Amino acid sequence: MSIEAAFIVPHPPLIVPQIGRGEEKKVSATISAYQQAAEQIAEIKPETIIISSPHSVMYYDYFHISPGKSAEGSFADFRAPQVSFEEEYDAELVTEIEKLAGKSGIPAGTKGERDSTLDHGTMVPLYFIRQKYQGGRIIRIGLSGLPLSVHYEFGRIIKKAVENTGRRAVYVASGDLSHKLKKYGPYGFAPEGPEYDKQLIDVCSRAALDELRRFDDELCKKAAECGHRSFVIMSGALDGVQVRSEVLSHEDITGVGYGVCTFYPVGEKKTDPYVALAVKTIEHYIKEGKIIKVPDDLPEEMLTQKAGAFVSIHKKGELRGCIGTIAPTKKSVAAEIISNAVSASTRDPRFPAITEDELDDLEVNVDVLMEPELVTSMDMLDPKRYGVIVSSGFRRGLLLPDLEGVDTVEQQVEIAMMKGGISYGDKMSLHRFEVIRHK
Repeated sequence: MSIEAAFIVPHPPLIVPQIGRGEEKKVSATISAYQQAAEQIAEIKPETIIISSPHSVMYYDYFHISPGKSAEGSFADFRAPQVSFEEEYDAELVTEIEKLAGKSGIPAGTKGERDSTLDHGTMVPLYFIRQKYQGGRIIRIGLSGLPLSVHYEFGRIIKKAVENTGRRAVYVASGDLSHKLKKYGPYGFAPEGPEYDKQLIDVCSRAALDELRRFDDELCKKAAECGHRSFVIMSGALDGVQVRSEVLSHEDITGVGYGVCTFYPVGEKKTDPYVALAVKTIEHYIKEGKIIKVPDDLPEEMLTQKAGAFVSIHKKGELRGCIGTIAPTKKSVAAEIISNAVSASTRDPRFPAITEDELDDLEVNVDVLMEPELVTSMDMLDPKRYGVIVSSGFRRGLLLPDLEGVDTVEQQVEIAMMKGGISYGDKMSLHRFEVIRHK
């Protein structure tokens, strides 16, 4: 078994009627959506409810998983001590997560608990869930200050642990969106607030969960969100599957964004044939030391068309190798991919050759380049849409489009110049190109 469904939910104590005392009616759409999500969980009847909370124990460089057999909590700090919880932990699944994390080098475990009491980021979801469903044990997971890519990898560990133990589980990602949506809100207004909420809801509506780990850190910081890392762990727990999503509600009435979204796996993701060829090439070459022949069962365009191509390899979110060709050098784009996949995995001078024990941790992308065109002005460039080639004599530097951390034309051109060993005083020309990106 694996994750049966996942949910993004907010955690304002205000929406608990015993705390809100009528004020909760301001966000009635959020409450109604929360109740729908709780009903869906009740229909699933999960054995385990995994909850990640920004208000659980948090360390900068470590994911804390609550230890022990059980925990208690109440809303006494919010003037509602009568609303209390006694929850049993799924200790077996916790042990499996901790074991797999240790093997994978992910810093996660049950050490360092400072407070065993359930936090409100955990209790608010449980308040609604327990009204509809009393079964199932829980797991409570804290966030960390580590990069988003590591949160995603931790989510993958959770998914594997669920599969290994055969649990029927749901994942509840507790977290509010931006806290800077209105001038009258508790944290004031920042333009990044509405922008963050817009991007987050767009990603959820499209079920494009892979994009969550590529959100701009500065945007998240200025938007004062509190749940993004929780959402990224959730996306990792859904790694490798096609997902059907629904945004049940999004409100910003209080100056804080509240979103309720549901995600249901609908089958394994189909591997793109361009990526599949690159992965097959890398695995065969690393294991056997031999370059594969171009397979006969590829899509016709891969066998008949010619194009330059780049193969990019990442390991746990960090670049591990990237080699490509600006123009075609082989008889087909398939042959181009095979050649560049071997080079990217073993001949990138910035990295040692990939070893067999790394293969399971790799993420491979293939960019097929369109014909470059000369540009006469920097205004004709767009780092999100176009790659750039800077040329000066025999020296050339290339940078692919839509790269994390490259947000301006000036940054893009400067990096390409550096890669080509080109200085600002040199006579140079610029070409732009588009790519078809295969993930």
